[in-house]
Amino acid sequence: MTKTVKDKILIVPLYLKTVLITIGIFAVFAILYIAQSILIPLVFALIIAIVLHPVVNWLIQKKINRVVAIVIVLSITVIFIAAFSSLIFRQVIRFSESWPVLVDKSTAMINQTIADAAIFFDVRPKKIHVWIAVTKEELINKSSVAIGQTLVILGNALVVLFLIPVYVFMILFYQPLLREFIQRLFSESNKAKVSKIVSQIKVVIQRYLIGLIIEFVLVAILNIAALLMLGIEYAILLGILGALLNIIPYIGGIISVALFMLVAFVTKSPVHVLYVVVAYSLIQLIDNNYIIPKIVASKVKINALFSVIVVIAGNMLWGIPGMFLSIPILAIVKLVFDHIDSLKPWGFLLGDTMPPLIKIAPIFKKLKLKKTIPEHAENV
Repeated sequence: MTKTVKDKILIVPLYLKTVLITIGIFAVFAILYIAQSILIPLVFALIIAIVLHPVVNWLIQKKINRVVAIVIVLSITVIFIAAFSSLIFRQVIRFSESWPVLVDKSTAMINQTIADAAIFFDVRPKKIHVWIAVTKEELINKSSVAIGQTLVILGNALVVLFLIPVYVFMILFYQPLLREFIQRLFSESNKAKVSKIVSQIKVVIQRYLIGLIIEFVLVAILNIAALLMLGIEYAILLGILGALLNIIPYIGGIISVALFMLVAFVTKSPVHVLYVVVAYSLIQLIDNNYIIPKIVASKVKINALFSVIVVIAGNMLWGIPGMFLSIPILAIVKLVFDHIDSLKPWGFLLGDTMPPLIKIAPIFKKLKLKKTIPEHAENV
């Protein structure tokens, strides 16, 4: 009995499959890196469009024209983001103007600390003071250059920000076309599954981002209130920046508390550093035990290992925007994996569901009991 072409199965050797997968991964990362200037605003626009889509649909159900509904929602969003960005920009300008003063204060505190240590340990501090003076001058010069570079980066970012609203408008307007296109990419038998995956991706992103926004607002309020109570300068800027960094899992929290401690040490005293640590610990306790379980939990279930890996990879590929986009993108990837049979193990690997631990002790007890039972007793 002869086999038809359909009955023949191409078996790819393991080494060839590994090589192909490796080349494919490198090709994907290369494309992501090369096309970042196009992809970053597009991904941001796609996420914003998914979040705004329910509001646009609600306005359309109220008999408002589709274009008018999109313009209304987009205008309100742009005004809100512009007001928030203006607040941050004013705080950054104030902080940059005080940067030389902060450097002088930090240098004076370090000099005093070195003098005290030199007296205690009987060490000549002259060379150390010379090194500090040189380092201070280099730090001020480099900070001035860094501010100039930051302004250039902000200029480029403004160009990108003008593109994002255009992308958002187009995605919201052509949403039915895009959804139909995704369904037509697959056969009739898979259309129901594809439609289910797309709907769930939209729900996951909406819930996740709304939860993050609420968490950001609450943590920012707690940060600002704590820093104001402690009398720390630049409380508004530090509180908002700390809340933004808190969105980045694990890494952001370490950076934000280090920044709080540094400013407290320079502008106040070493005792205030301890106060900042205690206050930040209480805020994280509230965030991890009340805010996240009630608001953000169950939106995206990604384990800690891959959260850290994907944040670092996002930073290497797309810089700071990549760090913020990495978790939503990984959540989408996991959701797709969970709905494809051959990729379900990878979805399980990305998740935070721990399998039950194997109880070794009872097994040994059973083996031990079995060895102690005589053979004639087993036959009985």
